[in-house]
Amino acid sequence: MRKSCDWFSSETGIYKSKHMSIELPSDPFLDVVSFIFSHTHQGVSAFVDSSSGSSITYTELQDLVKSVASGLHEFGISQGQVVLILLPNNIYFPIIYLAALSIGAIVTALNPLSSFAEINKQLTDLNVGIAFTLPLYLENIKQMGIRSVAVPENRDFDSSLLEFSCFNRLLLSNPKLTPKPIINQEDTAALLFSSGTTGLSKGVIITHGNLIATVELFVRFEASQYENPAWENVYLAAVPMFHVYGLALLVTGLVSLGSTIVVMRRFSEEEMIRAIERYRVTHFPTVPPILSALIRVKGDHDLGCLKQVSCGATPVIKKLIQDFLQSFPKVDFIQGYGLTETTAVGTRGFNTKNIRKYNSVGLLAPNMEAKVVDCNTGVCLPPGNSGELLLRGPGIMKGYLNNADATASTIKDGWLHTGDIAHFDQDGFLYISDRLKDMIKYKGFQVAPADLEAVLISLPEILDVAVTGVMDEEAGEIPVAFVVKRPGSALSSADVIDYMSNKVAPYKKVRKVVFANSIPRSAAGKILRSQLRSYGISKM
Repeated sequence: MRKSCDWFSSETGIYKSKHMSIELPSDPFLDVVSFIFSHTHQGVSAFVDSSSGSSITYTELQDLVKSVASGLHEFGISQGQVVLILLPNNIYFPIIYLAALSIGAIVTALNPLSSFAEINKQLTDLNVGIAFTLPLYLENIKQMGIRSVAVPENRDFDSSLLEFSCFNRLLLSNPKLTPKPIINQEDTAALLFSSGTTGLSKGVIITHGNLIATVELFVRFEASQYENPAWENVYLAAVPMFHVYGLALLVTGLVSLGSTIVVMRRFSEEEMIRAIERYRVTHFPTVPPILSALIRVKGDHDLGCLKQVSCGATPVIKKLIQDFLQSFPKVDFIQGYGLTETTAVGTRGFNTKNIRKYNSVGLLAPNMEAKVVDCNTGVCLPPGNSGELLLRGPGIMKGYLNNADATASTIKDGWLHTGDIAHFDQDGFLYISDRLKDMIKYKGFQVAPADLEAVLISLPEILDVAVTGVMDEEAGEIPVAFVVKRPGSALSSADVIDYMSNKVAPYKKVRKVVFANSIPRSAAGKILRSQLRSYGISKM
């Protein structure tokens, strides 16, 4: 008979957060911007441009948000219209975002490196009233018939330049004329695009209530676990603000705490190190490629200011964690887990003197519940057993935009089917092993690509690696390894296959090896396996 504990019920199969529940605001007419600015703190600098040093103080922030909100209203932007932010990280990104939300507009943030065919496709059926982008992309957006505003890279811009005249008008608008619409917590605040739990890109509907939950259950709760005041923390913003990870933490939650956010416009290893040293960065949210870069370039640099490095968006392989702990033995390392569909609320790591589970993505956030179900039968599984992770709680999206079928297949009876393979250990810590859709089915056996990648990366001559399944007439699918060799390496396909044959079960063996110059990844560091499959087929 299964044993129950206070955080897992053998009767219902539900895992509950081990943390105390947090009472969320009950006022239905509360918007996330009012909620953020209702919190007092002693923070001074809000956003700092890493390369120029140009900054926005917390005193200036509220006035700038009100001015831009007033200007948007003057431009004819009203409640329910969509404001497109097509920007890399930029100190004006948070101002545009908060200003739009404060007047009831809906923000959609896209990767500026996307092709304009992709952008056009994602904007179909959206009522986009205005777009904010860099001068470089201005004409392309205008050709889509969307009113566009060029945004400068920092505050030291020439306001007399014609290209920035519209943006300057917004900054100089009268903050006292800001409209104050009635906004409900159930109103849509943001539309973020995700590949979802089933592959194709979908618009995720995020409400003001979802974002309020993110501020409380993710960002403010985590800060409450530590003794030092949050407004003393300095964060380095290298992860993209247009991604839910960056948006939830760097653009939304931390503003309520008064922390300083140092903004990197473009990621480079040199700028990362320079920013950490110059601004004495204490907290560094990363994704695996950035974490790997930090380890690689540490050298003799003075990075003693770092207190915590966190990693999210995609699981971190054990070797990378071990390398980090060896390079930064005094820095707290944690992982977290969340999806666009959960508004980044899910789990968060927390280390104590007695418990340090670096390979785990942590404990369930307050107010969150989970199930782990057998992928074939749907039966709920107890701790120690892997299956598909289901989540329920106040961060769960409203649904997918104009896609009732996808919403219905993803959210069932209030439970979000994440598509991630996971298990809880006996202490309630969660471990993510792979994506359900990425599992390779070799002769009926299920093979997790992440398991093979963890073995392969331990081979010294391999710099980077990814594994995916490629169709095979006899086996159904075969595991194919895409390998980036270290410079000067004479590693062969046979070497890789032989190495793996001694490390894994026969059905898990890598059957083919493709050498590549790089592994394609998303802005959040996730391996783009569909691209690998196409590339692999062309090379085989």
